[in-house]
Amino acid sequence: MSWVSHPFTFQSEDGLTLAGERAGPRGAQPVIFMHGGGQTRHSWRRAVREVAARGYDVINLDARGHGESQWAGARQRYRMEYLSSDLLRIIDTLSAPPVLIGASMGGLTAMHALGREPSRQLARALILVDVVPRIEPDGAARIIGFMRARPEGFANVEEAAAAVAAYNPHRPPPMSAQGLMKNLRRDANGRLRWHWDPAFVSTMGDESLFDSQAMLQGCGQFRNPALLVRGMHSDILTDEGIRELREVLPQLELIDVAGAGHMIAGDRNDAFNAAVLDFLSRLPGAPAAQGKPHERHG
Repeated sequence: MSWVSHPFTFQSEDGLTLAGERAGPRGAQPVIFMHGGGQTRHSWRRAVREVAARGYDVINLDARGHGESQWAGARQRYRMEYLSSDLLRIIDTLSAPPVLIGASMGGLTAMHALGREPSRQLARALILVDVVPRIEPDGAARIIGFMRARPEGFANVEEAAAAVAAYNPHRPPPMSAQGLMKNLRRDANGRLRWHWDPAFVSTMGDESLFDSQAMLQGCGQFRNPALLVRGMHSDILTDEGIRELREVLPQLELIDVAGAGHMIAGDRNDAFNAAVLDFLSRLPGAPAAQGKPHERHG
């Protein structure tokens, strides 16, 4: 099955123009991808291609303040209530509950949305990518530190690639640094800066972004299949955090991806895609698999 991506925009409840892309057959089981803080929808590109090619209606979003979506500017408009409202606005346009796939901030957004409408079958299934409601503070601080570094930007893409390599030494270096350009923008002085609103970074220390209790309550009302994909080099997840989530979400499956840190889809994309496709294929009514079956990785 061929894969073609169609860009689209939509309006948030508070009037922002938000961007995304859609691929796969309309009317099929919808799957929504939500990236992590500081990323863009392009971090999912290979996963979107594979999922769409297997017959799913895939929606891939740029969160507010990221990628091609409009910046909110005011600090309080990046709180989790705004991020989850954006997600609910998309879900309301669909004819069937979607599978939600969220990495880091995207996973937090999905769990927060579940808590806002506990009586509604908001999602067909939930896939969390290296995130649980209660994350490791030191790991979170490391992410925030990376995002707050280099406020002056970069002279070229190679400098940006070196910063990523220093933050994530487990990831093999790419063949070319040019792929990073989708996560960068050029300012009026010709400097390259990360493709997010600087006001979002100041929000990241706000406790409302990590309302663990509200997310646990939301997950406690969720009865459909759920999967957690953990990077074995992750500094965000702890066994205690996973245990706490499983107490309220006992159907949660766990797959460990060797050789991956917090950014699993970038570190071990093939293993990540295999885990997701296997999980999707086991949902009742899943589209017939296309092409060669994938093995599970752990």
